[in-house]
Amino acid sequence: MRILIAATLVAGLALIQPAAASATGTVEKSACAPVTEQQIASLFDRWNTSLATLKPEEVLKNYSEDSVLLATLANKPRLTQEDRREYFEHFLEKKPQGHIDSRDIKIGCNWAVDVGTYTFTLKDGSKVPARYTYTYEFKKGEWLITSHHSSMMPEK
Repeated sequence: MRILIAATLVAGLALIQPAAASATGTVEKSACAPVTEQQIASLFDRWNTSLATLKPEEVLKNYSEDSVLLATLANKPRLTQEDRREYFEHFLEKKPQGHIDSRDIKIGCNWAVDVGTYTFTLKDGSKVPARYTYTYEFKKGEWLITSHHSSMMPEK
């Protein structure tokens, strides 16, 4: 069962790889952008630094136009940049700063997944431990978040 699920996941990811038309008009897969685990890990740092600006527009620069945000402190999925802006306008009022507690990174051709746990410290000193998954895709020369799921820890 596990092998079947993994094969299905890999097949699904192959479908989302960017394609380009060749001179003959046939569609070919784009070359894979070289990337390391450290570079993927630094994408969280880029995102966290954008939170510190307290400007939703800066945070949104990390997300692709078609990304999905399932945020820590919201019930509704954020499917558009306007939806994400609305969420971050309120979230940034809390002056959040995240810290990675544990992570596992997987890298493929022009995609990467960073999954683990992190803790947010808010301006009132409270801490919010959560689980996260960031999926990234290399689009138009940069790594962007294509989905971001974050949920508070269920056990107290």
